Amino acid sequence: MLTRFIKEQHGFSLTELMVALVIIGVLVLLALPRLMPVVNKAKATEAKLSLKQVYMLEKAYKFEYDKFSLELPQIGFEQERLITENGTARYLVEIQTAEVSKFVATATSVVDFDDDGVFNVWEVNETGIIKEITPD
Repeated sequence: MLTRFIKEQHGFSLTELMVALVIIGVLVLLALPRLMPVVNKAKATEAKLSLKQVYMLEKAYKFEYDKFSLELPQIGFEQERLITENGTARYLVEIQTAEVSKFVATATSVVDFDDDGVFNVWEVNETGIIKEITPD
């Protein structure tokens, strides 16, 4: 009886498999626009982490030299290779201003995440508050 059951079973045809793949593809395309904000938020985490590191390094530099530094290498920050240079970093970190009692550092995206011509910019200052200056 078992051999009879096995012999009568048939697999899926190529057409049936293709229809199933097309349906899955359409569902993915419908879900993708809703997931883009989540993806962009995850990418912005890179900027926040880099700016947090710059803030901590600037704070340590200030304790030692009684002023903030204008140079990233001077405080010990090493910029990761950018995605435009075959690296992995999507944000360029720069110190905009540095004085005795204050500094401003920015992380600017080198990739336009939603292709609207606007690049994401984040900023941190001597208070340690990280805020988004230009959303993308």
